[in-house]
Amino acid sequence: MSEPKPPTPTPGDTYKGWLFKWTNYIKGYQRRWFVLSNGLLSYYRTQAEMGHTCRGTINLATANIAVEDSCNFVISNGGAQTYHLKASSEVERQRWITALELAKAKAVHMQAESDDSGDDCPAVPPTAGQGGSCRNSEVQSTLRTLSSKVEDLTTCNDLIVKHGSALQRSLSELEGIRVGGDMGEKIRQVTERATLFRITSNAMINACRDFLSLAQNHSKRWQKALQTERDQRIRLEETLEQLAKQHNHLERAFRGATVLPPSFSNPALGNKGGVSGKCDASDEDDDNEFFDAMEDPAEFITVPADPKYHRRSGSNVSGFSSETGIDDQSVNFDELSLASNPESPQPLELEPVRQRRTRIPDKPNYYLNLWSIMKNCIGKELSKIPMPVNFNEPLSMLQRLSEDLEYYELLDKAAKCQSSLEQMCYVAAFTVSSYSTTVHRTGKPFNPLLGETFELDRLRECGYRSLCEQVSHHPPAAAHHALSEKGWSLRQEITLASKFRGKYLSIMPLGSIQCIFDKSNNHYSWKKVTTTVHNIIVGKLWIDQSGEIDVVNHRTGDRCHLKFAPYSYFSRDVPRKVTGVVTDKDGKAHYVLSGTWDEKMEFSRVMQSSKGENGTEGKQRTVYQTLKAKEIWRKNPLPEGAENMYFFSSLALTLNEAEEGVAPTDSRRRPDQRLMEDGRWDEANAEKQRLEEKQRTARREREREAVKAVSSPEEGTHPDNYQALWFEKIDDPASGETLHVYKGGYWEAKDQGSWDMCPDIF
Repeated sequence: MSEPKPPTPTPGDTYKGWLFKWTNYIKGYQRRWFVLSNGLLSYYRTQAEMGHTCRGTINLATANIAVEDSCNFVISNGGAQTYHLKASSEVERQRWITALELAKAKAVHMQAESDDSGDDCPAVPPTAGQGGSCRNSEVQSTLRTLSSKVEDLTTCNDLIVKHGSALQRSLSELEGIRVGGDMGEKIRQVTERATLFRITSNAMINACRDFLSLAQNHSKRWQKALQTERDQRIRLEETLEQLAKQHNHLERAFRGATVLPPSFSNPALGNKGGVSGKCDASDEDDDNEFFDAMEDPAEFITVPADPKYHRRSGSNVSGFSSETGIDDQSVNFDELSLASNPESPQPLELEPVRQRRTRIPDKPNYYLNLWSIMKNCIGKELSKIPMPVNFNEPLSMLQRLSEDLEYYELLDKAAKCQSSLEQMCYVAAFTVSSYSTTVHRTGKPFNPLLGETFELDRLRECGYRSLCEQVSHHPPAAAHHALSEKGWSLRQEITLASKFRGKYLSIMPLGSIQCIFDKSNNHYSWKKVTTTVHNIIVGKLWIDQSGEIDVVNHRTGDRCHLKFAPYSYFSRDVPRKVTGVVTDKDGKAHYVLSGTWDEKMEFSRVMQSSKGENGTEGKQRTVYQTLKAKEIWRKNPLPEGAENMYFFSSLALTLNEAEEGVAPTDSRRRPDQRLMEDGRWDEANAEKQRLEEKQRTARREREREAVKAVSSPEEGTHPDNYQALWFEKIDDPASGETLHVYKGGYWEAKDQGSWDMCPDIF
């Protein structure tokens, strides 16, 4: 997505719009049409009144503008005129305040110029500091000359009217007299007045010629000066934007360099995670005011455990048979075990593994004003808003859902764990890793069509394969099933509820994710956190994840509580921080996890816990004494040139790669998505509209069939909801939830190449 900026009203421009004006205590605020032009703010009851009836006008040059709250502001000139106004939203209020302040500055400046005598610039060459005053004096001198010429034209016009009237009277008298002795006198008067009229007309023509010549001489100079001023303003705006970005980067780097502890799991005991006092409001504050991390301190503190715990046998700690299996050895111990395990499948050397692509066409530099489209969509479901592909990335939501498997190795390691608590750590790390691909991904994925599918077959390369299907359109819901040869299966059903709030976009995933391990029969389930896209109106888009996740093992009762801390500009803590505690069914803590959802996670074993000092607001926090932390997950680096390829990861680059044998409903076969990836966005928009209209037609047909079934069941179909092709609804006894579960048949149909049952959706 691009970085849209709404047009800012410039001084002197006419700015119009609806505002609510306070009338009296009986009627309260009434809707009025306001017009800001040339430093004057006028209002009317309707737009139709602009041509004949103005209800009131206030001069901004002497007015005072005050802001009361989020939507209200007051304009007063110190006398009888005071307007109490209210905008429809905080965004609209800010736009009006900006326009009014600019118009007021312009009006004050013009008033000061009219009162200034404007001495001419001295003949000596100006220095660098005097250039602006000299140019101003030159403009003032030219304006005075033009004003004098206009006065000459006005005087000549008055004389022409006067002498023309006298000449007309004389001619009338000449027509009424008889031929006689006074004929010569009348003719002489007519001649004199005609001469005066001719002289005045000549003076008028000469004055107009002088005015036109002077205007032509200065026109090119004014145009050049105006263009220079515009170029300087553009350069200043660009420089200011660069300085703001550098300032933001420096502040973040400073916080990371001075506050980030050597290990995420051992922050300083005295760090309260916030700052005291109030700070001045700024634009950066407004961008982040949705969250306030300072009011939600850390729930626990970790400190290094006593060295004696490193020498004790594992039989005395948490009931484990060996302590060195996870803490005193590297986490890569599991990788060595997997490599030496004779049960691990060996790569087939006879058939080479398919080489996946590493690049896609670069994203075209299309500019699109986001606010011009989104301003009418506030409060609506994002899935119901028709969006051009300019806001999308060339992947569907089903493919984004499949990206959760990028760090499938964590589940492979979890399947080999002997301890359910240790296994919980890997499952929790896998949960956090699914968000690492979203940190720079501000593009919106394509909304899948009803019945659309996506398969991710990595059986030979990675030992797993998965299938996604769009099982509902309103509300949009997708079902996902993944099965691995390493002894685990993953299934999830996600429904997205999204709201555009003006300054940010909130995406709330509904539904649960479940992971089942064959060997231990451990059944885990969890839900996703809220994703927020900030700076929708102005500024650079950025993503944040916030909320809490409870990963539950339904067989043993173990639980991991993960907390995604929302970003706060004033927080001393590391951005995008995630903390978690693994507890057994009795609530006893065994592991502590800490890290960030965009970089890495670490875990350490808890040796002892105790209640610490009260934190903010009197909350008592738990202090965990832990062994040395070990890294359990780290994000893979992005491929080279990712910034030009929608910040796709190495896995994401391969998801839309054309592949033979997939179902006709597979996302790879979407024509609009394929055209967008190739950079043909205009064609992609047209194709997207065609597909959406085709989907609406199919839905209307299903509704007609449902009505027909109700009226005559023997002739029509049953009026049930849409039935998914590869998934079916079941009641899960472990989690107690109803969800779509893979019922089989897809991979068999692929092997046979029989897709007759697939609907025609593209």
